[in-house]
Amino acid sequence: MRDVRDVRGVRGVRGTGGARDRRGGRTAALTAAAVLVGALATGCSSGGDSGDGGDGGDGGGKAGGGTPAAQATAAVRTTQTLAPDGTTVRVGSPSAKTVVHVYEDPRCPVCKDFETQGGGEALGELVRSGQVRVEYTLASFLDARLGGQGSRKAANALRAALDAGRFAEYHALLYAHQPEESTDGYTDAFLLELASRVKGLRGKEFDAAVKGMKYRGFVTASEHAFDTSGATGTPTMKVDGKIVDQKLARGIFDKQTLPLVIAAMSQP
Repeated sequence: MRDVRDVRGVRGVRGTGGARDRRGGRTAALTAAAVLVGALATGCSSGGDSGDGGDGGDGGGKAGGGTPAAQATAAVRTTQTLAPDGTTVRVGSPSAKTVVHVYEDPRCPVCKDFETQGGGEALGELVRSGQVRVEYTLASFLDARLGGQGSRKAANALRAALDAGRFAEYHALLYAHQPEESTDGYTDAFLLELASRVKGLRGKEFDAAVKGMKYRGFVTASEHAFDTSGATGTPTMKVDGKIVDQKLARGIFDKQTLPLVIAAMSQP
């Protein structure tokens, strides 16, 4: 069963005069990005469910036209923290001007497509350059649909990794080695084996948190946050609080087009 559903459209900007001018500029940016997404993201399905997307080139590539540049720049100091709401995991510079919020279920194969086929790589480059902060909400609805506990166990383990300052590294590893969604493969043993590959993550506290579902409350609260977010499937992306609309959604899977989508959505 596919778990990606249509996302809602972006709300219009209210006001008159200058507000209309700003809205017109943003509409033009969205239109331009939609054209570019259609031209570049050739592997995406018509429903926006996934993208074949390729890697889009090496990490030094640049996005043109004044968009956020996914390029190798001097690394900025990034942090990995839990937001005051108790469910949002923040990764990046606190001073980043653009905030990208990603809603994912660890068992979702389309989330794996996003993280491993170019979109996640481009987002990581924008985070490391200091232009973007990424925020994650971890859903777990696939456990109820498919049976098992894999999504919840993975979300719990990711919360434990945050305590160790290794959320981003472990998050990338989980998606790179995601089991088939129907197998419920995120077992304690598998999660701990993957954690062994992240320097500084394994230890008595982390292992106990994984085996004992220490962050069960976080997992439940995160699923509720997803349910009430306006997101209707995973992965869903918001840019500065606005859901990426259906015309642009498939562009988030491609390394070349993701910066264009973020730039268009961040227009006032």
